Amino acid sequence: MPASEPTILATSMGIYAPRVEGAPRRINPVFDLAAELANAGAEPKVCFLNQAEGDQPSTLTRVYEAFAGSRFRMTHLALFPMPNVDDIRSHLLAQDVIWVGGGSVANLCAVWRVHGLGDILRECWAAGVVLGGVSAGSICWHTGGATDSFGTTLRGFTDGLGWLPYGNGVHYDSEEQRRPLMHRLVGDGTLPTAHCTDDGTGLLYRGERLVEAVADRAGASAYEVSQGPDGSVRETPIGPRRIG
Repeated sequence: MPASEPTILATSMGIYAPRVEGAPRRINPVFDLAAELANAGAEPKVCFLNQAEGDQPSTLTRVYEAFAGSRFRMTHLALFPMPNVDDIRSHLLAQDVIWVGGGSVANLCAVWRVHGLGDILRECWAAGVVLGGVSAGSICWHTGGATDSFGTTLRGFTDGLGWLPYGNGVHYDSEEQRRPLMHRLVGDGTLPTAHCTDDGTGLLYRGERLVEAVADRAGASAYEVSQGPDGSVRETPIGPRRIG
């Protein structure tokens, strides 16, 4: 059974859970959450998209290594130098979860548009395939956010898919340019009200509704950044539910 309604997990969460000294590395619990939301059963089908890094083979290798021996049935969709599956639409609609990796959100969205992937992914979203991702794979579903797609000095990005009518800020606590830029972009109207995540935090949307924030570690949070009636910028914490 697919998800009961269109579902997106937009995160600043890595493939692995936070490391515990002396314990083996384990897959981030956000993937169990995504499988649960997708009503996926014992062997969830997950497809990894890495166009934000140009389908780097080394990243794909690390992803397959991470999930080897797990209950997840991993595949990937590559678009460089050409699609690696004959029927992209059928392959993606057959998944329980589609997970998008980090990198350049500007390049990601541009490449997807060339291949018509936005329309296919929207069909998957409507059909109950759970969509998710980290960093660029979080911003892409929104109106836009702060990005290093154009250089080490962060810039505003407003060419996301826009299915979620908010700005999106990632790595909010770990990269010092992120918070002030998101405040500025919301304050001057470049972005609408924005939802932002510390590392280890994710946002669960049902349709366009933000349902909750989740976190894989203590101390991580999410935030809503909005304009007040007087034009000032307000930042409101969104306390996450701990998973894993």
